[in-house]
Amino acid sequence: MVTMREVAERANVSIATVSFVINGTKRVAPQTRARIEAAIEELDYRRNVVARALASSRTRILALLHPDLEIRPNATVIQFVMSAAHGARERGYDLVLWPVNDDEQMSHLLAGGLVDGALLMEVQIRDSRVDRLIASRVPFALIGRTEDDDLPFVDIDFTATIDEAVGHLRSYGHQHIALVTQRTKAAPENEPGRIMRAESAYLHAMAALGRPPVVVTVEGTSAGGREAARTLHERFPGTTAVILLNEGASAGLVKGTRELGLTVPGDLSVISASTTRELGEMIEPSLTVMAAPAPELGRLAADALIDQLEGVQDAPPHILIPCTLVPGESVGSPRLPDETAKRATRNADGR
Repeated sequence: MVTMREVAERANVSIATVSFVINGTKRVAPQTRARIEAAIEELDYRRNVVARALASSRTRILALLHPDLEIRPNATVIQFVMSAAHGARERGYDLVLWPVNDDEQMSHLLAGGLVDGALLMEVQIRDSRVDRLIASRVPFALIGRTEDDDLPFVDIDFTATIDEAVGHLRSYGHQHIALVTQRTKAAPENEPGRIMRAESAYLHAMAALGRPPVVVTVEGTSAGGREAARTLHERFPGTTAVILLNEGASAGLVKGTRELGLTVPGDLSVISASTTRELGEMIEPSLTVMAAPAPELGRLAADALIDQLEGVQDAPPHILIPCTLVPGESVGSPRLPDETAKRATRNADGR
């Protein structure tokens, strides 16, 4: 195993100077730091995390707190996680994923100084994890928002995102637009902030349009998407377009629409919001999506937390970035409601 002494000899500096760079305990001239880092790379020196933590009273480890999911994370969540991890690594920190749902799991995290700080995902409007972190004085940043906008956060601008989605559908002539969201185990008044803010923006847009809102909540699965298609067809037959804030239900919604003898976008136009471009391309017809700015927000969240830890932050960041409209083949002009109803009836009767 390569030692710190060998790194010092390769860089032609003292062992102490190498230690200053590795442990971040003292400023080193940029040219000297560059030589040391080059020697570390050439020799493939493995930094001893435990020793570094003992020397600096810091672990340089960050925890990404995410609910303990019963289903696998979707593509957008993975983009957030990976971009935050890359952003942390670029600044000399390691990021660990820490599933947490209850106080006991939070206690394990906070005990013994295991991490220097925490990033929170799937933030609820009233999030007990935030209260615990504030009480324990562990630095943190949010990917999402609680009801307290004074906390440090980065988030999707759901108001701008939903407004653009509605505007895009209206440009094709749609007025009867539904919102399909994801069912969670949280109490109705304490859902993830992303769902509550998107629904609020949608309700405001429908009020401005003078049309009754239609909100359908289903599981984030293919079966959930088929359930949404049936619900819209049976209970809200006048619906001509859907904004889907439920990535896992995307394919099921399209498939369920076909099973009813209808087509996308002929009878139902679909926009999948807060998702990835890649997912839209995997479904037939390709979905028009509002692509989530996950790569940008993940890195910005890591930077916000590390800036706190390193004392280079003037004020808590409050960053909102809207999703980007990526046109696909799932949006078209609406048919007349009675024409769609007749088509569905003919298909159901086998004629």
